[in-house]
Amino acid sequence: MQKEEAFRDSLGTMDKDGARKWVYPKQPKGSYYNYRTQLSWVLLACLLVAPFVKINGNQFFLFDILERKFVIFGVPFWPQDFHLMVISMIIAIVFITLFTVVYGRIFCGWICPQTIFMEMVFRKIEYWIDGDRGAQIRLDKQKWNAEKIRKRTLKWFVFFVISFIISNVFLAYFIGSDTLIEIVTDNPKNHLKGLSMILIFTGVFYFIFAWFREQVCIIVCPYGRLQGVLLDNKSINVAYDYKRGEKEQGRALFKKNEDREITGKGDCIDCKQCVHVCPTGIDIRNGTQLECVNCTACIDACDHIMESVGMEKGLIRYASEDNIKDKAPFSFNLRMKGYTAVLGVLLIVLATMLFLRNDVEATILRLPGQNYETKENGIISNVFTYKVINKTNRDLEHIHFKLVSHKGTIVLIGKENFDIEKQQYGEGTLFIEIPRTALKDSKEMLKIGVFENDILIETTTTNFSGPRRFR
Repeated sequence: MQKEEAFRDSLGTMDKDGARKWVYPKQPKGSYYNYRTQLSWVLLACLLVAPFVKINGNQFFLFDILERKFVIFGVPFWPQDFHLMVISMIIAIVFITLFTVVYGRIFCGWICPQTIFMEMVFRKIEYWIDGDRGAQIRLDKQKWNAEKIRKRTLKWFVFFVISFIISNVFLAYFIGSDTLIEIVTDNPKNHLKGLSMILIFTGVFYFIFAWFREQVCIIVCPYGRLQGVLLDNKSINVAYDYKRGEKEQGRALFKKNEDREITGKGDCIDCKQCVHVCPTGIDIRNGTQLECVNCTACIDACDHIMESVGMEKGLIRYASEDNIKDKAPFSFNLRMKGYTAVLGVLLIVLATMLFLRNDVEATILRLPGQNYETKENGIISNVFTYKVINKTNRDLEHIHFKLVSHKGTIVLIGKENFDIEKQQYGEGTLFIEIPRTALKDSKEMLKIGVFENDILIETTTTNFSGPRRFR
């Protein structure tokens, strides 16, 4: 068993003097690594292609914060749909919480963009140029000769090119793919700000993947620290079977033809392959740690060693603490059921909101600081501002308003009607005029219809102010 707990008081990537300890992980090999590689290619393809795919003229994903326009799966959302975004974010948080409670930090090792780019892109390039763990250590200690200069220059150049590509794709999600293509293809003098942003993001990504690396997961990302709150003894994690690995006499080096059942030694032969292959530099045999991203590299390494020495695989595996300690099977406990129920309710709420979401949204508000006006024949007039948002993918023509709840007229200032292009909005000022005899109180709620030609496409309400009635 582990005799010291000092590893829990300090980072594994930092020495006693506080200096950075560079991690040289051995290249993983095995079934889990193959599965992760295949999944990574699919996710990378989706990530790189998504901002350039359009559905009904809308980008598949767009998060234009400056223009306050968001497109999810080709469906546009406006600031008026902010409540839907809030519900969606809550659902994402609950889903991640539930997923962590059940499966631990599997998201980090299999789906997180940081891990995918680091382990499946940049790290593979590093293995290709610098070699595996031993070769990388020797190259770092080597003096600056022709070989080291050539390899370092090539690696840094390739890293920069890939960072530049990632930067462009990343910006496409926030400024739109059409804008990005215009920046890249047009005269650079016309897009100095855009090009500056691309270079800044390129520098950020280069810094992260060329130098900061696993520190993002260990220091910056809060998800690892959430494990202490979310995980319990029933959560499934990448875990070391200390019962089998230690037994009575603890771990020991492998000796050929030795019967460990008789000697009482654990199945762990202390080869340290699980440590050498870890991308965050931890020893999984010390138990669950916030640095562990559940990448399964240690599982593949341990299974290979166990198979080589004729022992049963699975010394490191996906398992819960209860499964290792008491051989208890996985059970869907009350906490998991509670999270699932909350997630189900939120999904139903979101689906209902999306179903009831209007393609056209109108807002009519009284002009601040303006009182009502009395005209001839007892007509009471209020001035309003209006804004009509067209969320559809077609142009709306001949938009005008009609009173639905009261007798009266609506007069647009400067025009009889107006058109709204797709994914745009129209705004302006209007007067609402109602006979005094049709008003029952000094403050009344009006219901107004928004018409395209003679077809009602939306209704909205607003407050109308008039003189106080004396009874």
